[in-house]
Amino acid sequence: MCTYLTVKAEIDGSAKGPGGSWMHVSDATVYFDHPVHAMAEHTLNIDFTDPSRDPAARVAVELTAESARRLVAAIQEALAAVPEEMLT
Repeated sequence: MCTYLTVKAEIDGSAKGPGGSWMHVSDATVYFDHPVHAMAEHTLNIDFTDPSRDPAARVAVELTAESARRLVAAIQEALAAVPEEMLT
């Protein structure tokens, strides 16, 4: 069963997109649903996009729930190790 819950976040960063070129990303959409490509029943899906460009300007990630939790923990650990003055 799908939750149909979609969480959007404004972000500021870069991603390597279609064709291997870098692009600005300003939006992230996160949802738990059936994957398109990953070999799992359900995955946490993250789409990084720049809505000012065409719909192909996106990077998509499909992670198992456990992988998504490990990614969140790794991000938190990496950020916790950075001196506060570097985070601004």
